[in-house]
Amino acid sequence: KRLMPAAVALLIVVTACQACPDFMAGVVAYERGDYATALTEFRPLAQQGDADAQFYLGQMYSKGHGVPQDYAEAVRWFRRAAEQGDAEAQLKLGAMYNKGYSVPQDYVQAYMWVNLAVAQGREDARKARDKLAKKMTPAQMDEARRLAREWKPKQ
Repeated sequence: KRLMPAAVALLIVVTACQACPDFMAGVVAYERGDYATALTEFRPLAQQGDADAQFYLGQMYSKGHGVPQDYAEAVRWFRRAAEQGDAEAQLKLGAMYNKGYSVPQDYVQAYMWVNLAVAQGREDARKARDKLAKKMTPAQMDEARRLAREWKPKQ
């Protein structure tokens, strides 16, 4: 008799979680090109503040995978992930500032975000940062480095 309430509670939890968003299911769907499923998995997680899911939504909007290509929406999701310290999102956000995709072209902001990704060990970001540096004045470089030093992730 005691096991029945526990079994019912477990069944309710398992059934409810079958509808829960699943990050890894989203990644698998994204990698196989099933963008509708990926979007279904990522969006609720991203809205709840999951930086990895936010990054993937940024990618989807940036590339037009399963959604209309929308750089403003891509920047919005990349920024939310980057502000939490996601190095991949920092690199992408830096690229958006470098190219001026839905944000004013701003080498200082681009360098700051890319430099933060480098600081986390993203070797691919190092090359991007070095290319950016060639476009910048010494004063811009100083400002970008100062911003990177002062930057703190949002929780």
